[in-house]
Amino acid sequence: MPRAALPRHAAARRSRLVPLLCAAALAGGGLATLAGGADAADVNLLANPGLESGALTPWSCTDGAGAVVGSPAHGGTHALRGTPSNSSTAQCSQTVAVKPNTTYALSAWVQGQYIYLGATGNGVVDPAVWTPGGSSWQQLATSFTTGSATTSVTVYLHGWYGLSAYLADDVVLGGPGGSTPSPTPTATQSPTPTPSPTPTATPTGSPTQTPPPAGALPVAPYVDLGAWPTPVLKDMAAAGNLKSFTLAFVTSVGCKASWFNAYDPKSGWGKDQIDAIRAGGGDVKLSFGGASGTELAQACTTVDSLFNEYDAVVKAYGLKYVDFDIEGAAVVDTAANDRRSAALAKLQQAHPGLKVSLTLPVLPEGLTADGVAVVRSARDAGVAVDMVNVMAMDYGRPSTDYGDDAVQAGQSTHDQLKALYPARTDAQLWAMTAVTPMLGENDDHGVFNQGDAQQLVTFAKQHHLGMLGFWEMTRDAAACTGPLYKCTNVTQSPYEFSKIFAGYTG
Repeated sequence: MPRAALPRHAAARRSRLVPLLCAAALAGGGLATLAGGADAADVNLLANPGLESGALTPWSCTDGAGAVVGSPAHGGTHALRGTPSNSSTAQCSQTVAVKPNTTYALSAWVQGQYIYLGATGNGVVDPAVWTPGGSSWQQLATSFTTGSATTSVTVYLHGWYGLSAYLADDVVLGGPGGSTPSPTPTATQSPTPTPSPTPTATPTGSPTQTPPPAGALPVAPYVDLGAWPTPVLKDMAAAGNLKSFTLAFVTSVGCKASWFNAYDPKSGWGKDQIDAIRAGGGDVKLSFGGASGTELAQACTTVDSLFNEYDAVVKAYGLKYVDFDIEGAAVVDTAANDRRSAALAKLQQAHPGLKVSLTLPVLPEGLTADGVAVVRSARDAGVAVDMVNVMAMDYGRPSTDYGDDAVQAGQSTHDQLKALYPARTDAQLWAMTAVTPMLGENDDHGVFNQGDAQQLVTFAKQHHLGMLGFWEMTRDAAACTGPLYKCTNVTQSPYEFSKIFAGYTG
């Protein structure tokens, strides 16, 4: 994120030049909100929508986690029951044919804890809605508009990792049908989406303890895996009271993915460390790009070749979260950014529910004009952008209060996203906003100290931001004075910042 991962033994990080913010008039579509009902225009395109056949077909559920039950049912005599586990949200889905450039209404009656309803497809912004649930039936309803190339969509329902079974019934996709749909993805093609593993088994209903609707890794600081010796993630997690991390950085050697030009991620390098984090109830984001090296979208000249590299890495680690740290020359490379957007839309089709975050330069006034263009490119390509993560650091201006600046950068970015995604609620926009400062002394010699960290955590709790991160765990662990690539240059104890950030739970 903030800084790019250095090759091993590198002595310093380069300063990042931040262009001035240009105001832009923005427009675009976005997520629908939880509503009381849906206008099921035309016909219901879903087969077996109330499970009255007594069988799941044509619904497909991951990990064999779905079943048909006779009671309770909302309508008729049957309903769908999905049973999540610590590693599965019990996603059940069905793919149907639709027409391009057409608006569809989607609804379902649900019962249980933390239930999601949404749809994915080429050129479709996932209109996901959710509810904390309860003991009675509730209706989830939303709508979406297909893109010019959309011929099919996959409607899905799922619960939450480690929580109790959910029920769904009378699912409706209203609108005109299209030609023969693509096959419904199988369990191996459709990894579970959205939330992170093993939340609290019995949520209390407190906003700081229940899962957020978008990013489900509320704190995921960056770890420079190019540091020497290689950081041990489970030890960092234990020492810093953390569960999850953003791993930096996958770059390119030609049009081939590479961990900081040293190891092949497709071989699963470091997967044992990721497995250990998951076993402890956390998860990882894998970050492509950074300030050093070349991001794959600049190295790969076709959408297909770029998709193939991203896809192979996602498969190698079984990823639910991917991050794209786009800065320096990459953020102004329009062709590469559009190529990345097209590849990511294809990647999310291949991996329904895959969460994509964009990490971008920011000023207190908000994203730079080039950063806004990156988000717009992804939106227009049909990428379901989970979060926009801003690098609240290195502003390159006279000394200011870095705590105030980080808070203002988050607020400004939220306001810009409202223009990009006008259909989203304020809560959805905050859940789409992530902030990542650089700990201690920044490259421009501004300082983000422990008080600033607490200020940012308080702001995040107030608005329920999608995620907080920071650059970078090994600097926090070293708690030293010296080169900025390994020291914060503020008086601190090891993992002091980590423990402050760990106070944010969503």
